Amino acid sequence: MTMIELKNIKKSYGDVPVLKDISFSINKAEIVSIVGASGAGKTTLLQIMGTLDNPDAGHLIINNTDITKLSSNKLSSFRNKNIGFVFQFHQLLPEFSAIENVCMPAWIAGQSNRDAEKRAKELLGFLGLSERVKHKPSELSGGEQQRVAVARALINNPALVLADEPSGNLDSSSAEALHHLFFDLRKNFDQTFIIVTHNDVLADRSDRKLTIKDGMIIQ
Repeated sequence: MTMIELKNIKKSYGDVPVLKDISFSINKAEIVSIVGASGAGKTTLLQIMGTLDNPDAGHLIINNTDITKLSSNKLSSFRNKNIGFVFQFHQLLPEFSAIENVCMPAWIAGQSNRDAEKRAKELLGFLGLSERVKHKPSELSGGEQQRVAVARALINNPALVLADEPSGNLDSSSAEALHHLFFDLRKNFDQTFIIVTHNDVLADRSDRKLTIKDGMIIQ
């Protein structure tokens, strides 16, 4: 079953073409890495797949929904319920505890405090953070902060998880643990992962590796 399909996606900034007629599809529960040199268009491609930016041309279909046909309000709701994001810098809110950070997308989706906190505790427990739920980001290690960010990405049970250099700010041990975690999550939650990375180890472990060069998929 296809989870995400890109058809003839093009994107330019001013007169500079960044993505040039990109087409590919990714199946449900597949882990795919996207690699390429800096400036090749990886992050722009990820932002379009995450509906954070609009293509100039082409179609983006996620879970059988043509994203390019949704209104702004419907697009925001779709993104919140169907897509989870993990960034290189965890982007946790410093004034809130781990569990509060994890609950944020659930609260935005309209879940009750009780249901959101129950799900957040389950995820934090799965990620080995049961004893850290009340800690603020400044009280957590880099690896712990990133695992909180992963829990936040999963809180609404998204079908698709997008990760932009998720281990780029971690030491080698924490990066290795995070890489294993993605495969454990796929096994337990059956989600699709698309990972932009410079980490060759993670890229080579993926089910498939796509290489982008000069705005085009070459592999």
